Amino acid sequence: MGEWIDFEKWPDCASMDRPGIVFEVTNGERSMLTTCIVPLPLPFDWEEQPRRFRAVPQPEPRHSLPIPKPAYR
Repeated sequence: MGEWIDFEKWPDCASMDRPGIVFEVTNGERSMLTTCIVPLPLPFDWEEQPRRFRAVPQPEPRHSLPIPKPAYR
């Protein structure tokens, strides 16, 4: 994982973008993973602005469980 960087430098994320890398953005209370998007659209439930970010390896994709068949009564 990369070092935390002040969010004021977010527009520079394009120079750090690499295949297999995403960015962890945090506001102190919550965090999210994202690609480099300037300006960064924030989730609706974030009450505080982002404070810092860092480059992290992209997580491996997970398969979801199949949807169960309906239970007939």
